[in-house]
Amino acid sequence: MKQQFGACGRRRDRPGVKPARIRRNDRVGRWRHVSSEHQVVTSRTDDPALPFDFFNEIGIISQLSSTMFKKCLPSGVHVAHFAILNHMVRLGDGRTPHQLAAALQVTKATMTHSLGVLSARGFVRIVPHPTDGRSKRVYLTANGRAFREEAIAAVVNVFAHILHTEDLRTIDTVLPGLRSIRKLLDANRELAQAAASDSA
Repeated sequence: MKQQFGACGRRRDRPGVKPARIRRNDRVGRWRHVSSEHQVVTSRTDDPALPFDFFNEIGIISQLSSTMFKKCLPSGVHVAHFAILNHMVRLGDGRTPHQLAAALQVTKATMTHSLGVLSARGFVRIVPHPTDGRSKRVYLTANGRAFREEAIAAVVNVFAHILHTEDLRTIDTVLPGLRSIRKLLDANRELAQAAASDSA
C-alpha cells in the first residue's frame, strides 16, 4: 500500500488502515512489504528472460567451480573423468559404456576414451557383458572410490578458504530448489531435445 507522508518525512497512515509492517523473508533474502489488506512481493515470474538469466548464472558458476576443481586433480585426470566416478558412486556401477555416455550426455567415443584413462589408473574395471557379447560393463574399484573421496576433500578445502558463513547459508537455501530443477530437466531430456529441434 502506498504510504502518505506528512511534514519532515513523518509517516501519516490513512484512517481506518492498520500500519504496514516490514519483515525479513530469510528464505529468499528479500524484503517483503506486508499489510493487513494485501502483500506485495517483487517477482520476475512473468519475465520470459528469467529462465535464461537463471541458467546463465548456473553455467558461469559451473565454469568457475570446474576450473577450481581441475586444479585439485592430478595431471591427466579431468573433471569429466571425476564426473564418471561420481555418477557411479551416486547411482551404482555395473553400467555399460553406452548407458554412461547417455547419462552424462557425451558421445560414445568420448566415454570410451575417458573409461580408458580411468581404467589405466586403476579407478574402474571393465569386464565383458554377461549376456551381450558386443557390450561391456564398468565397475568401480576400491582405488576409484578412494580417489573420488580424496578429490572431494581437496576441493572442499579450497572452498573453505572462499566461502564464508553467509555464503554457506545462501547455498543451503538454494540447494533444494536447484535439486528440484535438476530432476525436472533430467526427466524431460527428450522433450527438451524435441523443442530445440522444432525451434531450429
